[in-house]
Amino acid sequence: MGIQNFPLSLQPIIQQGFLEREFQQALTSRLGYRAVADRQEFSVGIGETLTKTRAGLKPSVTTPLVPSANTNLDNGLTPQNSSVEQYTITLNFYAATADLNMVTSRVGIASQFLLNAAINGEQAARSLDELARNALFPAYFGGNTRVRTTLASAGPAVSVDDIRGFTQVWVNGVPTAVSSTNQMSVTVGSGTYSLIGAAADATNQTTAPGGISGVLTFAGAVSVSDGTINGTVTAATASAIMRPNSRANTAQIVSTDTLDMATLLNAVATLRLNAVPEIDGAYNCYLDPVSAKQLFGDQAFRQLFTGATSDNPVFRRGIVNDFLGLRFIPTTEAYVTTPQAGPVIRRPIVCGKGALIEGDFAGLAESDVAPKDSIVSVVDGVAMVTREPIDRLQQIIAQSWYWIGGFCTPSDITTSPTTIPTATNAVFKRAVMVEHAG
Repeated sequence: MGIQNFPLSLQPIIQQGFLEREFQQALTSRLGYRAVADRQEFSVGIGETLTKTRAGLKPSVTTPLVPSANTNLDNGLTPQNSSVEQYTITLNFYAATADLNMVTSRVGIASQFLLNAAINGEQAARSLDELARNALFPAYFGGNTRVRTTLASAGPAVSVDDIRGFTQVWVNGVPTAVSSTNQMSVTVGSGTYSLIGAAADATNQTTAPGGISGVLTFAGAVSVSDGTINGTVTAATASAIMRPNSRANTAQIVSTDTLDMATLLNAVATLRLNAVPEIDGAYNCYLDPVSAKQLFGDQAFRQLFTGATSDNPVFRRGIVNDFLGLRFIPTTEAYVTTPQAGPVIRRPIVCGKGALIEGDFAGLAESDVAPKDSIVSVVDGVAMVTREPIDRLQQIIAQSWYWIGGFCTPSDITTSPTTIPTATNAVFKRAVMVEHAG
């Protein structure tokens, strides 16, 4: 379709690029979770799902070669191969549209036309940001849960609030279902048990955002003392979750467990122990306004800035930037839950580089998808489409957007204490979630 097919009142707007600029302005001024993603182009003609392989490191060599063994063709050396791991990213199609009737909206038509573009841009930005958030958090909830129902007697099956992080183990870098052959070490209460199965409940009763309640089955019987309601269940490969006052799980948080500087510094220390790269010199901390307010009320934080003048940006702007290795990014999309008993739970998350991968479809604006005379603009990976009126009365213009892509959270299982002595055993190491009362 060509510009010449649009009403004369709209042609100057389109030709001058006003619509594209309005769309871009809305896209670049929202939210933030998507900003932590490493962008990768998804090539044309390779299907809808792509599995990527990441090579690990080999252990350090600290033992000298014995001279007497330096013989034969192998010089006394044993070949070593680096380990690998895989993660998968899947493309999906997302789109929305709005109609504009030229007759019923002819009063101030140009403003309504641009307003629709801005609203579409905000919707696209918020949608992609929520997709990024929804891909990021599940991995960092993984392997951390609690007992839902106290065992009547010692037995192998334990009902838990969330089975994410308990369903798979990594075998030669490939995610493999937990089984009697591929077991997972799990701490239940004060005991350590071998997990051989995880099954979701028919009716989901979880209290965790996006969680899946279910039953964990172990190779041996779990004691009643370990299988008591609200007891902590943690996988050996669990993601790190920091809570004030060293609370072991979400159910143990009380109203006085508010966000403090010590908890955030523990998160930073965990990322640095795993050698997670910073993002332009600091780790991104996404938090909602209530979490930020609590931080300003923390005594240790206030003491750090005792005597600061009103010109100090910490107090003038009401938010901290690049402070102690953290870059605070306010968001209204942070997960907040209100349990039936106990305080509201808020969840900031501290992210390092590579915590999220975004795959963008490379063929979004190819000539066979968006012919040269069509009104299709690609802004920040999102296509904006303006369709000429093709109804019988030639009155209704369609303004739409679409995005083809996906997000995934890559693992770092090959980074272990064998290769980096301070590293943890967590499968996902590039972010640390914080839970606190709010």
